[in-house]
Amino acid sequence: MGDDADGVLSSPAWDQLFSDVAVFVPPPDLGQMKATVQALETAAALPGYQRQVLGWAPQSAQFDPGPAGVFMGYDFHLGEDGPRLIEINTNAGGGYLNAMLARAQSQCCGGSTHVAGAEDFDEEVTAQFESEWRAQRGSGRPERIAIVDDEPASQYLYPEFRLAQQSLRSHGIDAVILAPSDFRYESGTLYGGGKRIDLVYNRLVDFGLDASGHSALRTAWLEGGAVITPNPHIHALFADKRNLAVMSDQASLQGWGLSAENAELLRSGIPRTVLVTADNADALWQQRRQWFFKPVAGHGSKGVYRGSKLTKSTFNRILESDYIAQALVPPSERLVLVDGKREMLKVDVRLYTYRGALLLAAARLYRGQTTNFRTPGGGFAPLLLKSANTTG
Repeated sequence: MGDDADGVLSSPAWDQLFSDVAVFVPPPDLGQMKATVQALETAAALPGYQRQVLGWAPQSAQFDPGPAGVFMGYDFHLGEDGPRLIEINTNAGGGYLNAMLARAQSQCCGGSTHVAGAEDFDEEVTAQFESEWRAQRGSGRPERIAIVDDEPASQYLYPEFRLAQQSLRSHGIDAVILAPSDFRYESGTLYGGGKRIDLVYNRLVDFGLDASGHSALRTAWLEGGAVITPNPHIHALFADKRNLAVMSDQASLQGWGLSAENAELLRSGIPRTVLVTADNADALWQQRRQWFFKPVAGHGSKGVYRGSKLTKSTFNRILESDYIAQALVPPSERLVLVDGKREMLKVDVRLYTYRGALLLAAARLYRGQTTNFRTPGGGFAPLLLKSANTTG
């Protein structure tokens, strides 16, 4: 990606971005994950499903100008009974980093067993941004894209912003990295850093663009002054964690017109998920060791609790907030060497997709309750297909 990006990635602050091992996945598990994603995308297009989930979405999410959302991320645990979808992200980080990792791994080790090739990654991602533009504008391509996050230079995945910027520029689209405070919106046009912005690659975790500091982006979104991807509407359809309770409701999905086959894929592929309410509080507390508790609008690991570690006071705070309870699905593990010692790290798998099609797949290795980039020996890892004679 160039010397500039290489310099950023060499900082000691990002030593745990990448693990030095690969993760192997059986071909049937990969097939089931891809089928689950396709079933989810099909369900999300059903009018009945959309009425249900948009009913609890913010006002900004009701507007749908057409884009489908770049870098959809579907996160799975590879359980004993097959892969289970743990979470959906509409601004999934790591795509550019994992493409770079896959290319490096392919060059040194051969790429015939990669889950998804990364040779054409930059071309495919550029085509996605162009597709998002055409979905809202009808024709042409954006001249300038803004990659947006709060205080982007201080974000842990800032190296990825630099990689995205260089990739887009190499394909003839100007790209700038901006904070929300860099924007102004006037006369139907969004400006950033004094330049017109055609498309926003949105990495903010203010999913509804509701924060006061994001008002220029929110107005540009609601008035169609810029193409924004991913956007509040796509987050409301896919990534609000309450939606997992709907996605795993086989009877409702079939009532809305989903095929029995797809409904069964979602029932078996999504851990049972329920909204935490006063009505089920006693049962959830009694059975808390079987559940994982997540805030409906959370991101990363903030506010997430494994039921076996809950105190009564924390559970009472959960009842005062908006939470889901998800049936616990332990992650698989991978043996790694850390400072010469053998350790088992937890594994999850992320599929990066666009309009349901697989773009790239990667694993994340970690220790503790949720994925992170602070574990020695952990980080992103290439995902390879497991053959009959593969070990590790």
